[in-house]
Amino acid sequence: MRFAPSLSLKSTRGVHQSDTEVSKIMRSLDVIPDVIHIGPQEFLNVTYHGHLAAHCGKVLEPMQVRDEPSVKWPSAPENYYALLMVDPDVPNAITPTHREFLHWMVLNIPGNLLALGDVRVGYMGATPLKGTGTHRFVFLLYKQRDYTKFDFPKLPKHSVKGRSGFETKRFAKKYRFGHPVAGNFFTSQWSPDVPSLIKAISHNARQVAHF
Repeated sequence: MRFAPSLSLKSTRGVHQSDTEVSKIMRSLDVIPDVIHIGPQEFLNVTYHGHLAAHCGKVLEPMQVRDEPSVKWPSAPENYYALLMVDPDVPNAITPTHREFLHWMVLNIPGNLLALGDVRVGYMGATPLKGTGTHRFVFLLYKQRDYTKFDFPKLPKHSVKGRSGFETKRFAKKYRFGHPVAGNFFTSQWSPDVPSLIKAISHNARQVAHF
């Protein structure tokens, strides 16, 4: 059985004995294997507006996740990390023909200093279309082998072009990341705020293009 919008987060189907807690939850909602093959060891601390945790598939409204979250993790200062946020349910979970949509990508993050990383793909919040059901929004943190030269194009936060069809597994394999060291996810679906959020993205994209 594959991910379904009505699935309870308490499901334990398909759980492996060796799974970590975060992996068990990701497997129960098919983040494993839809996005990654093997789950992370730890939860990634993702918080919106200082108090809204994107944790264990919690339901968040599109307006609540409009702005870039705070992301924290334990790290060694000499290591470099890559942070990804993807939606595998595009246009919907039943027929995800545009899987995955890349919402955010920050590369070459020194230690846990996210602000000093290379924002290769600017943050774009959740804007699920009406009638497409529940979407999973997955955050994954990878430890890089070292400071890395990436050939992925730079995409501004208001640009939709170039985000669809991303594949986390392929990207991680290409740059020899190994398995994610931390991760988390939330779920969301269409709300009456979505049209205005999409309109704002389009307006800002035109403004950037104009200048």
